[in-house]
Amino acid sequence: MGKPTGFMDYKRQTVPYADAQRRLNDYNEFLVPLGDGERRDQGARCMDCGVPFCHSSFGCPVDNLIPEWNDLVYRGKDQDAFKRLMKTNNFPEFTGRVCPAPCETACVLEINEPAVTIKNNELFIIEKAFTEGYAVANPPVVRTGKRVAVVGSGPAGLAAADQLNQAGHRVVVYERADRPGGLLMYGIPNMKLDKKVVLRRIGLMEEEGVEFRTGIEVGVDITAEQLETEFDAVLLACGSTVPRDLQVPGRELDGIHFAMDFLSGNTKTLMSTGNSDKAPVHAGGKHVIVIGGGDTGCDCIGTSLRHNCEGLANFELLPKPSTERTDEFPWPMYPKLLKVDYGHEEAIERFGKDPREYNILTKEFIGDGRVEAVKTVRVEWRKDENGRYQMHEVPGSGEIFKADLVLLAMGFVGAEKPVLDSFGVATSPTGAVAAEYGRFATSRKGVFSAGDMRRGQSLVVWAINEGRGAARELDRYLMGRTYLP
Repeated sequence: MGKPTGFMDYKRQTVPYADAQRRLNDYNEFLVPLGDGERRDQGARCMDCGVPFCHSSFGCPVDNLIPEWNDLVYRGKDQDAFKRLMKTNNFPEFTGRVCPAPCETACVLEINEPAVTIKNNELFIIEKAFTEGYAVANPPVVRTGKRVAVVGSGPAGLAAADQLNQAGHRVVVYERADRPGGLLMYGIPNMKLDKKVVLRRIGLMEEEGVEFRTGIEVGVDITAEQLETEFDAVLLACGSTVPRDLQVPGRELDGIHFAMDFLSGNTKTLMSTGNSDKAPVHAGGKHVIVIGGGDTGCDCIGTSLRHNCEGLANFELLPKPSTERTDEFPWPMYPKLLKVDYGHEEAIERFGKDPREYNILTKEFIGDGRVEAVKTVRVEWRKDENGRYQMHEVPGSGEIFKADLVLLAMGFVGAEKPVLDSFGVATSPTGAVAAEYGRFATSRKGVFSAGDMRRGQSLVVWAINEGRGAARELDRYLMGRTYLP
């Protein structure tokens, strides 16, 4: 696919970020798109590898036909590329911005050369479709007479709603927040995913017949029985939203917040007022400690910097990752590598150093009513006799970090109780809904589940995969057969 010699003729060129100093002044998206010609060159690098691992089990969870639309990008057939992309991915404008791109680490070219810019090519295709006007509403011609309730409007719920609507069912999506989108709306900061992009897709789905009912919390404002009376089937896609806590001495002090409370409050304020000055948790002038790495930790860093924080540190319990693949992560596995993401780059610009502290364990929060400092100890990881890594504190390595604001970004441990209790569905030991992957049926007849609520905390692209799969099985349940992919 692409140009036969493209991977030798052209170097990998990713979409760059805007200048770090400039982008710290606003919440605008920071990607600087390449021109059409440069994008065609990047499509040309797809190397006709024979076995495209990019959409194997190691690559894209939604089985994107990547070599096919890379070839079409190279040949300038953008509308055909769009049609091919939409066969497998309902929302490439989301994955093209926030997906960690396991497709690229599984790219065959990545064995000994920089991988094809698959994620950037995907974003080019969908944004070109909206710009040129061929990404338009396509409502179903025939309706089945069946009605489906989707609880939760994150990527899993939206993907399922989109698929079920295209199958001809009447779909109503329930969202407890004031705007639909779930994680996409309030969990991911504007600079990574502009909310106009989310609302653009919501508007398109509404034109196609999907109904959104916001400000309604299922299990609180409406019961499971009420939904089952109105609808023929229900899909639970509420995410994994119970945050992991850190129960150490001093946890009760003011100034310690969960990351999502910080991020969502900032985005809501930004959307309501046009600036974040009145955000309920504000980092301006404060020494901020972010506990937990990953994307959420990085988002806390980027948002704190835009609040003009006074100081910043990011605690990571695990060791500093390698910059290259190790024997633990051979190709085509997705490797845990050190990356300098946008927030880290901005912190280096502002404070002159990377904010991350590795192999560090929080022992205590110190303060008089309000947090003033964090007591820590360094740790090291050693394998035991069974080959498992065990954590050991390093004697004499205690430290005190000044802190006026602590943000806990340590992931999530399951779905929230109201909706689980209302439906009474069985759950797994991890707190997720018990529903077999591939079937997605819960212990309650006519009730299905998908996304992080079923799978546990995961990626946006996996949520889309699950939403599509659940829609297929739900359609089969309603109609006795299904033609959904």
